[in-house]
Amino acid sequence: MKNLLQLCMVLLLSIQLNAQEKNITGLITTADDGLPLPGASIIVKGTTTGAQTNFDGKYSIKAKEGDKLVFSYVGLKTKKVTVGKSNTINVALKTDNSLEEVVVTAYSMYDNSRGNYSKQKTTIASKLSGRVAGVPITNSNSNNSVKIRGTKDVKTKEPLYILDGKTITETKFKTIDADKIKHIEILNAQQGNVVFGYEGSKGVIVMRTKGHTNNVDFDMVNDFLNESYAQIQENPFKRTTSTPLSTFSIDVDKASYSNVRRMINNGENIRPDAVKIEEMVNYFTYNYPQPTGKHPFSINTEVVATPWHEDTQLVRIGLQGKTYKNDDLPASNLTFLIDVSGSMGSQNKLPLLKSAFKLLVNQLREKDKVSIVVYAGAAGVVLEPTSGDEKEKILAALNHLQSGGSTAGGAGIKLAYKLAEENFKKNGNNRVILATDGDFNVGASSDTDMQTLIEQKRKSGVFLSVLGFGYGNYKDSKLEILADKGNGNHAYIDTMQEAQKVFGKEFGGTLYTIAKDVKIQVEFNPKKVQAYRLIGYENRLLADEDFIDDTIDAGELGNGHTVTALYEVIPAGVNSDYLKTIPNLKYSQTKAMSNYNDELFTVKFRYKKPDESKSIEMVHVQNNKLSESSEDMKFASAVALFGMQIRNSKYCNNTKTAKVLELAENGRGEDKEGYRAEFIRLVKSYDNLN
Repeated sequence: MKNLLQLCMVLLLSIQLNAQEKNITGLITTADDGLPLPGASIIVKGTTTGAQTNFDGKYSIKAKEGDKLVFSYVGLKTKKVTVGKSNTINVALKTDNSLEEVVVTAYSMYDNSRGNYSKQKTTIASKLSGRVAGVPITNSNSNNSVKIRGTKDVKTKEPLYILDGKTITETKFKTIDADKIKHIEILNAQQGNVVFGYEGSKGVIVMRTKGHTNNVDFDMVNDFLNESYAQIQENPFKRTTSTPLSTFSIDVDKASYSNVRRMINNGENIRPDAVKIEEMVNYFTYNYPQPTGKHPFSINTEVVATPWHEDTQLVRIGLQGKTYKNDDLPASNLTFLIDVSGSMGSQNKLPLLKSAFKLLVNQLREKDKVSIVVYAGAAGVVLEPTSGDEKEKILAALNHLQSGGSTAGGAGIKLAYKLAEENFKKNGNNRVILATDGDFNVGASSDTDMQTLIEQKRKSGVFLSVLGFGYGNYKDSKLEILADKGNGNHAYIDTMQEAQKVFGKEFGGTLYTIAKDVKIQVEFNPKKVQAYRLIGYENRLLADEDFIDDTIDAGELGNGHTVTALYEVIPAGVNSDYLKTIPNLKYSQTKAMSNYNDELFTVKFRYKKPDESKSIEMVHVQNNKLSESSEDMKFASAVALFGMQIRNSKYCNNTKTAKVLELAENGRGEDKEGYRAEFIRLVKSYDNLN
């Protein structure tokens, strides 16, 4: 009896141990190239427990033996693995060529007296039909169910139904009189997961009845569908004889690339004005040499045959900022300005923001000071200046932040600058770091208001970093103005991997400016160049006379940052459809100089030291010899070409994405951090969805 009791105890203990959760870790890669896959999703099937891979493709998740882990990533086939004895599960995901689809089946009322279906009641499905842009909708009377699918290999599951802010069942949904519904919005699986979390990962149908107000869930969806971008008019070719100078401000912003990446990964249509080609090109670093002279950056140029047009040439101009070790940077006076309004409540906004800022806090030194200002309906200080070695105090202040209320962005900016000025460090790094979705709606809120406000504040000597968060109601146009006019830079953070890039790998460049008001002016030799076109930088163009005017604001260059600009040029004597015939001039003549036969262009740079107001000029002359494309040139041209394609540019010469992939593969190089491999995967995903 005693032995039997002991045996039962052992069996019971064994069962309990088997039921216990354990920590499963592993690496997710792509089957095609074996490279780590950052941002992949892992979910314990049938639960809300989930995780994401970090930048190195690694993950950690709690699960029990017998649980099924579902591994997924946009553009790749989902894989399910059962948890066994091992605590390590490595997965390689294969490419998925299936397209997204939504199937909506219509409803009719069955009339017993007639023995058929009648149209006595307007169906919900008829309201849904045609509402999902770019996704096919099928109406049928053979089945009374609604299916919203992310990919073809996903089994049909019931979507999330929300009526007037409350979740309802599919049975309840079928009884709704469509005539009482004022508005309906549909989110596909990817979008539903973003806005509503795991519950929305099978798609979401959000409805509002006539006369109903104050619907928080519906407002979230409206926000998701209400992004704003400044209009971009693509730069045309300009004749060197009539417009010899090209002048623009540098741009180290990289927000457009991560934002476009988010749109592709979520299966969204890409808005052309969201595509800033210079920001996509500058998202990547290039192998420019460190400066060796007295100036804080090196100048590098390259001229090759254009890969997408046999009659033109491609020019690359690159700057490499001097790199300082973090310990050698001056003391920082940082003011975190954090949007805690109601629009920041979703998981990809304030919660992601707090996690991202922790990466920054962990790198602060004792001599650094941090303050935190928040704003919603009003602005307030939640952390007075605190030493960087009091990390627990700073992190505690971040952890206590909660979202709610309207968005008084202007008041927040004023208070943050006031605090930064009161604690100004002479010869130090004084900076406001604004984190928001840009949705200002109380007080000064228009783009013009923001420009006026920030132009006043930059006179204080305080620099600005602008970090965009969230999907859907992201106000890129407003944040771009703040960064451009406030002596700052602009990044878009969609994942913790991007936060690690901005606050981890590029910590010094994000926070410390080595040169301000950096301007570029290029003069092409009309004897060699008939016309030129600056690729991108449309919102950074300057008048030619602005180049030597030290009162004109321009871009800033951070510690270790690179800046790349591309020109497409039409050589002299080449007939081109891009150029129209112009009439002869009566009172003046344009004539190329007989000398300078070996020069293609001269590029001039002007910049100011961070604490000075007088600019310094540098000059670089490029000869007219073509060279074989370097790996960096191939990759930069691949990114530019892809940007032109998704913007529907008339200058990409009908080149297909296959050319982008060819250039990117040949220009991938060593790619230690995997950013270029990620770009290649992104182009493939876009190609599969279109």
